[in-house]
Amino acid sequence: MAAIKLENISKIFPRRPLKIKRQYTTLKETLLNFNWLRNRGEVRYVAALKDINLIVEKGESIGIIGMNGSGKSTLLKLIAGIQHPTSGKVYIKGRVASLIGVGVGFHPGFTGRENIFINGIILGLSKKEIKRKFDDIVRFAELEDYIDEPIRIYSDGMFMRLGFSIATNVDPDILLIDEILAVGDEYFKHKCAEKIAEFRKQGKTMVIASHNLGAIKRWCDRTIWLDGGIMRETGIPGEVVKHYRNAIAEKEGKLPLVAAER
Repeated sequence: MAAIKLENISKIFPRRPLKIKRQYTTLKETLLNFNWLRNRGEVRYVAALKDINLIVEKGESIGIIGMNGSGKSTLLKLIAGIQHPTSGKVYIKGRVASLIGVGVGFHPGFTGRENIFINGIILGLSKKEIKRKFDDIVRFAELEDYIDEPIRIYSDGMFMRLGFSIATNVDPDILLIDEILAVGDEYFKHKCAEKIAEFRKQGKTMVIASHNLGAIKRWCDRTIWLDGGIMRETGIPGEVVKHYRNAIAEKEGKLPLVAAER
């Protein structure tokens, strides 16, 4: 049974030229630069994702790899419903919790306690359910001393701990994780890894976008390599990671790697 289904997904963003601030000393210079800026003022469009088709089965863990700007985060945001595709359709079956960007979904003026309730309600929980899970969320995040402080004073690591704890304690059917796990310290990364392993045992569906290729091979059943918004390859994590590393090595002018990834 499919937990996530993407049909011919494309996402296009408008890209406007940067405004140039400059003091012009003569009328001729002003007119010449005005015409140049007017001609460059046309909106250009950039395709972040192009015709993506993907089915993620219930209980499957999918890794997404690719260079910066390849479309990894955009793909996760479309699955999470944070953004909508320019064309194509996204089908989701089950409750989705996401960790996409430090502090995303939090209100900086509210306390950690208030943000737990806000996020829980957004994820479809009742106040009674959130109260029942509240202590576990705070304990896992290790924020007992700061939970009633406004989260604008939180560090990136504290944001990440609270976000991860909320996302994993609301019992989602689908968990989306971006590169955010790179923010925490080694101790908390270990706790996150244990939680992810527990999710896999429970048969949860996960989509993880990361530059940590070791984690992708360790946690995922299948890996997708995005390249310029196009799905370049999908398959066994070790094989896809090997091909990706070879491509990077060739781009850097180094000899391609030969040994297969395991």
